[in-house]
Amino acid sequence: MKKVLLFTALAAALTAGLAQANEKLVVAATPIPHAEILELIKPTLAKEGVDLEIKVFTDYVQPNVQVAEKRLDANYFQTLPYLENFNKGKGTNLVTVVGVHVEPFGAYSKKIKNISELKDGATVAIPNEGSNSGRALLLLQKAGVITLKDPKNALATPKDIASNPKNLKFKELESALLPRVLDQVDLDLINTNYALEAGLNPAKDALLIEGADSPYVNYLVARPDNKDSDALQKLSKALTSPEVKAFIEKKYSGAVLPAF
Repeated sequence: MKKVLLFTALAAALTAGLAQANEKLVVAATPIPHAEILELIKPTLAKEGVDLEIKVFTDYVQPNVQVAEKRLDANYFQTLPYLENFNKGKGTNLVTVVGVHVEPFGAYSKKIKNISELKDGATVAIPNEGSNSGRALLLLQKAGVITLKDPKNALATPKDIASNPKNLKFKELESALLPRVLDQVDLDLINTNYALEAGLNPAKDALLIEGADSPYVNYLVARPDNKDSDALQKLSKALTSPEVKAFIEKKYSGAVLPAF
């Protein structure tokens, strides 16, 4: 009888232990600001029964591929135009969960102090990914440097330029490589996360920069089969908390803006 009671007690303890075990959630992110924001909320999520594991990536492709293949639960690094373009090109069906912040896209230079100083035949580096390429060209168009055949084409490439008065030469590179060529080109259009990693302050160093009304919100992204899971909903709530808003406003001083 004592053995039976002991076995029952052990089984109950084991069951209780399993019930209390935190659920693991693996999320991909680029280093700045995404991984930093996720690190901030890890303690909060742990208290709510979610162990957040952050996988840091320096490219924009693998985080989506691995979520689609169910090797990761979600990712946090991209805008909706980029996601839509990725889904279309790769045949994936990833979905947004919640919008968190905006990173105003900027143009930088070590050779000129004002966009008006851009010389005829100058070399301009831009991202080679569809939505980021379009974002860069739209910013140049807004500054009056070029005009596009379709002024609202978010997926524009240099082939879509209608007017190029200064005969600019465009160098298309993977986004992560753009900060490395800042010394080699006349103007360099860089995603804010990579600009921050390179020690640039978009609010102070950018010759051109998107306004706070930028439509390019950075989203938490998952799959249709897990986007409504309890763990991801807890992550969504934590990412849009007053704590995160205050952290973004204090740490990034306008280079990153809360979108909630």
